[in-house]
Amino acid sequence: MNQNKLFNRTRWQLAISYAAVMGLILSLLGFGVYKAIAHAHWVAIDRELESVAGTLHDSLELKLQQPGRLEPIVNELLPNLRLIGVKGIKEQLPSRHILSAINQGYYYIRLFDYSGNLIATAGAYPEELPPAFNSQYWQTITDTKGNVYHQISVALHTQTQQDWGYFQVGRSLQDFNEYLSTVKWVLKLGLPTALILIGFASWLLAGLAMKPIYSSYRQIQQFTADAAHELRTPLAASQATVESALLTLQLDEKEAREILRTIDRQNRRLTQLVADLLLLARMDNQAIRDRPQLCCLNDLVSDLVEELAAMAIASKVALTSSVRVQQQLNVVGNSDQLYRLVANLIVNAIQYTPAGGKVTVILDSSHQEAIVQVQDTGIGIAAADLERIFDRFYRVNSDRSRHTGGSGLGLAIAQTIARAHRGSLSARSELGSGSTFLLQLPL
Repeated sequence: MNQNKLFNRTRWQLAISYAAVMGLILSLLGFGVYKAIAHAHWVAIDRELESVAGTLHDSLELKLQQPGRLEPIVNELLPNLRLIGVKGIKEQLPSRHILSAINQGYYYIRLFDYSGNLIATAGAYPEELPPAFNSQYWQTITDTKGNVYHQISVALHTQTQQDWGYFQVGRSLQDFNEYLSTVKWVLKLGLPTALILIGFASWLLAGLAMKPIYSSYRQIQQFTADAAHELRTPLAASQATVESALLTLQLDEKEAREILRTIDRQNRRLTQLVADLLLLARMDNQAIRDRPQLCCLNDLVSDLVEELAAMAIASKVALTSSVRVQQQLNVVGNSDQLYRLVANLIVNAIQYTPAGGKVTVILDSSHQEAIVQVQDTGIGIAAADLERIFDRFYRVNSDRSRHTGGSGLGLAIAQTIARAHRGSLSARSELGSGSTFLLQLPL
């Protein structure tokens, strides 16, 4: 197949198409996975910030007594508390009750009075953050070094529900961005690797998909060449006969009749060949359209043995039948086609059996199947030819087939009819000892 440019190009096109479609699907899937991971982590950060802010907010409001003033007890709640504008403040060690999230190194806290002035900071507060207050609930801000932070702002009240100011809890997004960068690199490296593997798999799958098509294509090529060869022989013979007649100035009645007989014989051969080709084409393209009917194989075998007896006598071959069942064997199908199937087998056996030989038609049944065997004591078939005898236009002995008028389609037609009736046709043979054709049909 690789040596055929058309199929090789088609295989490349299929492989590229498969890879392109799968690449697009994987790219969209990777983008969706990245967005889903980023969204899930962002939601987790928001929930964590809300949880920390809510816990600290409730704890602070229980300890605040005057607006804009921090009570000393706040030092026990917030780690590393630093008052803005006040020097020498002793930083308190966090107690064991402080939230663990504040101690992770990337959380910070800012306290503003009601006017928006920064009063104090705590935790891992980055000095590069702008001190300006923004009252939005959620904020994502960037410091002077380009680091990104996410924070939440809530209002603070005193124990008597007076407005104290504002409370902000934020955290660095460095770990979040590093994690997303890792995910990006995994996707960037994984997608090309997956595309390479998909491309290789697509090439193999395209080859597997093209094999039946290529096989059919080769069969069509061979069939066309064989059909052209078979049609050319009688046409050439007819043309030569006509040209010979035209070159003869005067033809007597005997010569004219001989020429007409030759042309008639070649026309009959052409007609039979075309009819066989049409039958094969029709059976390949569609199922049997005729209304299914019961066909008695006992009567069919008996009639064929009687009708072909004259042919067997002329070839000096003994034609007999052996019915090994007591009951009638009926199959569903087309009686004319089944008649032709068995007739082809018997005629083929007679033609390839030397004078003095014997052809036996056996009718039997087994496991809900009718079995028709055609045995002969003919020349036999070589093992190399046995695999191809059901191919169209294939002849074991070309010279003898032409002498008998065969075109190499008889067994091909028989095989096609057997398959159309959900049956099977096989052969076994030994060179010089005869052949047996076995037809099995469902009862």
